[in-house]
Amino acid sequence: MSPRTKQQFEEIRETRKKEIMDTALELFAAEGFDKTSISKIAKKAGISKGLLYNYFSSKEDLIKTIIFDGLDSLTRFIDPDHDGALTRDELRYFIEEFFDALETNPNFWRLYFTLFFQPHVLKLVEKRIAVMVHTYVKMLEEYFRSVGVEDPETEAIMLGAVMDGIGFHFMANTASFPLDKIKNKLIKLYA
Repeated sequence: MSPRTKQQFEEIRETRKKEIMDTALELFAAEGFDKTSISKIAKKAGISKGLLYNYFSSKEDLIKTIIFDGLDSLTRFIDPDHDGALTRDELRYFIEEFFDALETNPNFWRLYFTLFFQPHVLKLVEKRIAVMVHTYVKMLEEYFRSVGVEDPETEAIMLGAVMDGIGFHFMANTASFPLDKIKNKLIKLYA
């Protein structure tokens, strides 16, 4: 058996890192940040605490990485061609991807929406969230301005608030929330 290559070691490291993040996400979403210890994460992931610290310097570092990765995966859908301007098709695509993300990654969204009720945890990520929100609200404002909306700033803020509310209500009542109907209504209204 030949020794592992640098690339193989990096692949193993990335796989392990993802396993730790997935385990932590599951625990943070189910039990909350404060009730989830590094020991509990390590035990559930089947590794030692020491090994976990080879990947993340602290529980705070771990939750920040989870939140930032999740937000980054969603934000790539808002401007897929990266030109800084939205088209009607891009807005529709973003709305569809947001709804898909709610369904396919409920643990992330449960964690995300509970952050706002844990000020000490929100403080860890609020600057990055604020920058992201500001960037995309401005992009939405420009879109609404380009399609002739009377008050594009308010419309952009309202769309963001509506989407947050939809996500929050879906997380609170996943079994009976009419997600597809709401998605179709939102697309009809905005895209």
